[in-house]
Amino acid sequence: MASSAQLIEEYLAGPPALGKAVTGMSREQLLARPVPGKWSTLEVVCHLADFDSILADRMKRIIAEDRPTLLGANEKQFAAHLAYHERNLEEELAIIENTRRQLGRILRSLAPEAMARVGLHNERGPITLENLLQLATRHIPHHLKFIAEKRQALGLPA
Repeated sequence: MASSAQLIEEYLAGPPALGKAVTGMSREQLLARPVPGKWSTLEVVCHLADFDSILADRMKRIIAEDRPTLLGANEKQFAAHLAYHERNLEEELAIIENTRRQLGRILRSLAPEAMARVGLHNERGPITLENLLQLATRHIPHHLKFIAEKRQALGLPA
């Protein structure tokens, strides 16, 4: 298992990897849905920006509060109602980058035992700060494969 310092570094590596994955895509390509039934690349990036902020809020609450209640969020409802195709790629990437940079600074300041602090998710039950950081760290890599799939379907280099 990765140390907290390694996990934080992996968390911070997500935004550059995401930026690289969408480099060179036109607005038309970002909005295209070349894989039937799947989100566009811009929708994926907006999803990541929205949920990165949610995950950061949850981690901050676990750090700052005693066993806070953490509320679930419905990704399909976010995508349906938050104007994903009207949003700006660069703004979304900046939100992710700045959110992670700020939280990385906070996480680096914590004593190692803080990773065991717990929040109570209303759908999933107890979750530690370390578990939530692992989830957040894996979120971008999980979606990079879907962006690569779209690039391939559009005939773009990987």
